[in-house]
Amino acid sequence: MNDENFLVDLHCHSTASDGHLSPADLVRRAIDCGVDMLAITDHDTVDGLDEAHLANSAAASPLSLIDGAEISTRWHSFDIHIVGLNLDRKHVPLLEFLANQRALRDTRAREIGERLAKAGIEGTYERARELAGTAAVSRGHYARVLVERGVAKDMASVFKRYLARNKTGYVPNNWGDMASAIEIIHAAGGVAVLAHPSGYKLSAKWLKKLVREFKEAGGDAMEVVLGQQTLEDRANLVALSHQNGLAGCLGSDFHFPGSFIELGKNLYRPPGITWVWQTESWGTRV
Repeated sequence: MNDENFLVDLHCHSTASDGHLSPADLVRRAIDCGVDMLAITDHDTVDGLDEAHLANSAAASPLSLIDGAEISTRWHSFDIHIVGLNLDRKHVPLLEFLANQRALRDTRAREIGERLAKAGIEGTYERARELAGTAAVSRGHYARVLVERGVAKDMASVFKRYLARNKTGYVPNNWGDMASAIEIIHAAGGVAVLAHPSGYKLSAKWLKKLVREFKEAGGDAMEVVLGQQTLEDRANLVALSHQNGLAGCLGSDFHFPGSFIELGKNLYRPPGITWVWQTESWGTRV
């Protein structure tokens, strides 16, 4: 597992949340991409993991499949995501916590639809609900709807013009705090990882504050290697992980096949880092 050729991707999404591939197809694609260890980390749910394990067991060359979830939290009005890895996906308190998270997601999703309707873009919640299927409706589903209707050219444009802070369809988050998410992750036997720290567009001062307070809340690791990032960003995140005593983690944040983001792509591991799967807490919490 310490071999630099051992390919690890600990952050991706399936149709159980806002990904485009089923959990089974996600596992098969990861195997085709040469991934050796994969974590499926759908937003506020573990519903796709049983299907993923069945597909992995049926594969000619199964990978190491890690049970995970990406939990949304609120920190100083920002949406901050915490990935739980090596979870007990049958842990009842965790399942209850995630069910409540999805109820909050639906409340927020309905309000996004109402705000878009007031702006003359009607029926978006209903279509987003269709696209989501049994999953919770997310902003990603809304982005697909607006692209589908030709309101914006791509999903990035939707977020920039309609779903970002202070835009037409933006609704402030309604999540709990980081400490609560970390506590339930630990209770379910997992480790808590700060997801894509540089993706929140914080100033250097606020990013340092976020990482420090995540550690103080009991966090175990932070993503330092992302599917898309500059060398400067990677070096900065590695430095922050060292300064705060956090293990390193990495992931593509894959949602759908595309030109830039792919399972396992660009996830090169720099030396001198203790990776989350190398820590004592990996798989040892009860």
